[in-house]
Amino acid sequence: MMNSIPETHRDLLEKPSIWHVATVGPNGEPQASPVWADYDGIYIRFPHKIGRQKWRNLNKNSKIALSATDPENPERYLEIRGALVEWETEGAVEFLDQMAKKYWGKDEFPREHVGRLEDRITAVVKPEYCTTMG
Repeated sequence: MMNSIPETHRDLLEKPSIWHVATVGPNGEPQASPVWADYDGIYIRFPHKIGRQKWRNLNKNSKIALSATDPENPERYLEIRGALVEWETEGAVEFLDQMAKKYWGKDEFPREHVGRLEDRITAVVKPEYCTTMG
């Protein structure tokens, strides 16, 4: 288990890899769902919306795990364990647009799917441990 994201697998955060986020539910049960994600060299960010299950879970227990399989090699993956350090509200819609560019090649996330703009947030996660394969 590594304490930082290894150079050998950082490309998975640069590619349009789908990340599966696991959180702890209100009764201790695991909850997982796919997200888009990005990495700035320190924090992992993913777009989210106030009120959803991950939001509720992370507000009670900040522990989180993310994993992605290389879209070009299904036997290569990166798992990251860490903690939510904050919810960013400033720039959340712009971040969602950046993710639409990265994942879809579109300049803007469709506004009809955004919902209330004030409900958009960005999760900021501090990686603590990583495991890799491939």
